[in-house]
Amino acid sequence: QVQLRESGGGLVQAGDSLRLSCAASGRSFSRFIMGWFRQAPGKEREFVAAINWSINWSSTSTSDADSVKGRFTISRDNTKNTVYLQMNSLKPEDTAVYFCAGAFGGTTQTFRSMIGINYWGQGTQVTVSS
Repeated sequence: QVQLRESGGGLVQAGDSLRLSCAASGRSFSRFIMGWFRQAPGKEREFVAAINWSINWSSTSTSDADSVKGRFTISRDNTKNTVYLQMNSLKPEDTAVYFCAGAFGGTTQTFRSMIGINYWGQGTQVTVSS
């Protein structure tokens, strides 16, 4: 059974940092585009960040939402089948449930639009107090 399992969420204060992890199981995700979305109460799910795959690690490309540029960093470790989201300088408006997702095929641009996503995680809550 294929699963994406997020961890690392919690309650923090504004300005703090958190690192989310998404562990994939059931198959290799090394050739998947992996990424994160979030959904705040009463709002639609929105794109946060994505990372492509590449045989050449140095050319792995990433894509970030404007709202998190310079604060959030996505990375992946294919040896561990895991993708990470390092979140720094957190703001109250970052409060949401964060979902991990994986897509086989497409681009980071289609991924941003939730096109072609094959797998979703159950989500992890991130709450940032002011």
